[in-house]
Amino acid sequence: MKKIAVILFSLLVAACASTHKADTTQTPANENKATTSSAAASAAAEAEVSASKLKAEIEALQKQSVYFDFDKYVVKPEFHASIQQQAEFLKSHTNDVVTLQGNADERGSAEYNLALGTERAQAVEKDLEILGVSASQVKVVSFGEEKPRLTCHAEKCWKENRRVDFVHDLK
Repeated sequence: MKKIAVILFSLLVAACASTHKADTTQTPANENKATTSSAAASAAAEAEVSASKLKAEIEALQKQSVYFDFDKYVVKPEFHASIQQQAEFLKSHTNDVVTLQGNADERGSAEYNLALGTERAQAVEKDLEILGVSASQVKVVSFGEEKPRLTCHAEKCWKENRRVDFVHDLK
């Protein structure tokens, strides 16, 4: 009888010990899962905020234009800050490619306006490269008079159409 009592007591102690161990092993695992899930959710939220900020920054950059005087393709001093801002963004986002879209007003032949749009875009390209932007990050295209911002036949419209626009393609 003593042997049975010792065996039963041993079994009881062993059963309690193994149940207790199983509970403590599961608790940290569940806590790790909760911590991992919380960290993943936090990282996803941070990535979403970061992507949203980047999108807003690109949209602001794409609203900028460099304007030119009639029949000219020299960048005016008042647009150097805008070009500097574009350059800083491009240098910090080396996977971005900007297309410089040169435009002209409706005066002049189609061929002349295409050439003038190219000259304007190349003038901005040169300034970006002087500021340290890689040539592989810049593309030049001319629309000539084909993409007017305003369509009246007066100086107020023509000056809006003599421009270079920035179109970013962040990959």
